[in-house]
Amino acid sequence: MEVATIKTTMSSREIAELTGKRHDHVCRDINNLNGHYANMGLPKVGEGYYTHPNTGSQQHREYLLTKMQTFDLMTGYNAELRIKVNRRWEELEKTKGLPDFSNPAIAARAWADEVEKKMLAEAQIKEQAPKVLFADSVTASKKSILIGELAKILRQNGIEIGQNRLFSWMRENNFLCKHGEKYNRPTQRAMELGLFEVIERTISRPDKEPLVSITTKVTGKGQVYFINKFLSKKAC
Repeated sequence: MEVATIKTTMSSREIAELTGKRHDHVCRDINNLNGHYANMGLPKVGEGYYTHPNTGSQQHREYLLTKMQTFDLMTGYNAELRIKVNRRWEELEKTKGLPDFSNPAIAARAWADEVEKKMLAEAQIKEQAPKVLFADSVTASKKSILIGELAKILRQNGIEIGQNRLFSWMRENNFLCKHGEKYNRPTQRAMELGLFEVIERTISRPDKEPLVSITTKVTGKGQVYFINKFLSKKAC
């Protein structure tokens, strides 16, 4: 259901009060303005009616001007009067678009919409909370870490998994190689995604061939990727 809004206008009576002019003189000026609008094929200033305590229930005519129509009218007035009216328009626009609370059905619908928006916002905050907490903890760590250390961060974020199970999960999901001399090393796809880095270290041994040590580490980007992946699975 679309909520009705109050169209913002300024009455000829209010313009008379702001400028210190007689209301009938302001109406005369608006009549002249309407003549120009008619010649140019533009919409005329709308009319309304009001009652006055001195005349009981008798209705008196007034004009209801849009912002642009007000500016058109004020062009012929002096600078100080234009400033007063412009400042009043600024105040009016602060309340533009509010629901018509004089209508009980519309007021109730507007209240229900606000409650619904608040509930949706709170639900979204709760849903994203684990991810936000994780992002904070990982952003602070720009260096790469061991897969065992990643398992610890996962547990800190409510994911029950150890180092061995994490290695197994990464192999099953094609992030680490499953067989051969590249066993437990990152797959080509994982490297292209920037999730890991491989550190090679040569260890010298007396009277023996040098030993090449290869260590797989999870980059900062990889930490964000894997933990958000686990958190999203947990939320489902």
